[in-house]
Amino acid sequence: MLQISTSKVSRWDQHGREHIVRVQRAGMQRTIRCDTCGWRKSAQFLPWLKAEEHLAEAHQATVDPTEAQGTAG
Repeated sequence: MLQISTSKVSRWDQHGREHIVRVQRAGMQRTIRCDTCGWRKSAQFLPWLKAEEHLAEAHQATVDPTEAQGTAG
């Protein structure tokens, strides 16, 4: 049976808005989809890197929320 798993890459823009690109894996095939604008792309290799590139180029979202949490206060 084909197993499908999903992960996400999220970044914040300079206005504090979160943008998310989901990476869906079905076997060897990976599809990336942006929740903000609906952009989709098939990516067999390095889908998370392509997701980060889309967020930076299309939405100017470059702040990683996992890295930003430790810097406040």
